[in-house]
Amino acid sequence: MAQITKEGIIEVLESIARLLELQGENVFKIRAYTNAARILETFSGDLEILAREERLGEIEGIGKALSEKIAELLNTGRLEFYDKLKAQFPAGLFDLFELQGLGPKKIRALWEKLEITSVPELEAACKDGRVSGLAGFGEKTAANILESIAARARYAGRYRIGDVAGEAEQMLSDLRELPDVMLSALAGSYRRRKEVVGDLDFIVATREPGVVSDFFVGHPMVETVLVHGATKSSVRFKSGIQADLRVVKTGEYPFALNYFTGSKEHNIVLRSRALARGWTLNEYRLAPVEGEKHEPIPPVYEERDLYRALGLDYVPPELREDRGEIRAAETHTLPDLVELENLRGTFHNHTTTSDGRSTLAEMADAAQELGLQYLGIADHSRSSFQAHGLEPERLLAQVAEIRELNGTFGGHFKIFAGTECDILKDGTLDFPDEILGQLDYVVASVHAAFTQSQAEMTKRIIRAISNPYVTMLGHMTGRLLLAREAYQVDVPAILDAAAETGTVIELNASPWRLDMDWRWWPLAKEKGVRCSINPDAHHADQLQNLWFGVGAARKGWLTRGDVINCLPLGKIEAELARKRNRA
Repeated sequence: MAQITKEGIIEVLESIARLLELQGENVFKIRAYTNAARILETFSGDLEILAREERLGEIEGIGKALSEKIAELLNTGRLEFYDKLKAQFPAGLFDLFELQGLGPKKIRALWEKLEITSVPELEAACKDGRVSGLAGFGEKTAANILESIAARARYAGRYRIGDVAGEAEQMLSDLRELPDVMLSALAGSYRRRKEVVGDLDFIVATREPGVVSDFFVGHPMVETVLVHGATKSSVRFKSGIQADLRVVKTGEYPFALNYFTGSKEHNIVLRSRALARGWTLNEYRLAPVEGEKHEPIPPVYEERDLYRALGLDYVPPELREDRGEIRAAETHTLPDLVELENLRGTFHNHTTTSDGRSTLAEMADAAQELGLQYLGIADHSRSSFQAHGLEPERLLAQVAEIRELNGTFGGHFKIFAGTECDILKDGTLDFPDEILGQLDYVVASVHAAFTQSQAEMTKRIIRAISNPYVTMLGHMTGRLLLAREAYQVDVPAILDAAAETGTVIELNASPWRLDMDWRWWPLAKEKGVRCSINPDAHHADQLQNLWFGVGAARKGWLTRGDVINCLPLGKIEAELARKRNRA
């Protein structure tokens, strides 16, 4: 069978739905493709086996016509219907879908009324007033489109860590399986757990550089080979990101790993410390400066030895940003950073009751499989109508369902009943206190009216978290990485209010958000504000977003004592009730 992943099939189905909407097709036909994409997202069976046995139609919700199309994709790697549909539209038109706030209906209007078929044409039409004069658009829409176009240019060549983690870890795993590979690691900003990366760096120690390099450039994930050398190769993965492989000798490995991990600023300080000892430090070795008096060079077998030689404690990769880590390493005051295995549970998760794609039971099963002791369910509140937000009656019915399900766990696991309650424009909450008081916890989040001034937004959020029933503030700045800028808010003022009111701040672990940003966590920690690492999971698989959240927490210098969901079952209950008990 031709090689196409489940994710690739989902992408084709979603693209067909967009194109049908662009074509003006009826809503039921469009919905059939979007529903099929959602069904496949949660399907855990083997599609290839079902296709081979002509049993795709057994998947609930997938009819005969769709099963035939999926089978064609699996068998040939392409779909004739999709190719013909795409051919009806100018190629440049598809770039418009990348712009925030532009859906198929607006794109169709731009194409039909103004004959716009590319981003440059759209930018020109926004600037000369043609877009603002179009029915249903206006000056504000034109301005927003221009901002989206500018953002697209700013983000070119950058990737969310979550979008490349699968390819990165797969390549690393495959390299490690090679008999000739002795040591291997991912370096660069990925190893430092930056939220956005520009490329991927693989470091390998081997006695057979040619064998490893040939394997790397010939890997199925590689779309284009840019450079193929004995010690350095560069390729472009199918996701678009560039990946570089550097092959070194075993003795060079700790220096190469350290150098290519960075950051540049961190490396400069390390080289300065080496020079002060009469040594020169580069990506291959630590050596005496020629003609100068120098201290004896101790043996370096791993990165820890290098830091020790420079008079420093080992600095975890996440902290290597020249933001105080050198001083802390020198004075033995580096924090014992939180680890993924420290987490005992998590909050801010959604189910099919609102806009999630896994049921309550499926989410609970997945949490237990991950070894968690508890799981918080926080489906959307009523004002998030686009996310099928819950009215009070539905919320309380869910609470009753959770209480009943908890009786089946025998005390070793617990679901906490919560809500992700919208913070309304004036800072009031979407549910009254008498409803919030019946929950175990409340996540309060902003989901609308993002264009308020900084003063208005700050006042709005502070009013919300002053409510004693608000346990934690969700995704503080509302950013969507590489898609939507954070709204204007005075973060230090929010942290002051959180410290005063005893409100927990969420570290939203969705790789689209990673909000609050890691750069603010040292200040939050200084003020005594505690963190909850939450995956914002809309599917059971997304509970694994916790990995991204822990990386961001480590970048923010957080320890297990700073993160409430490191508390075990039996102690977390008091933490959730602490704020409302103070009132």
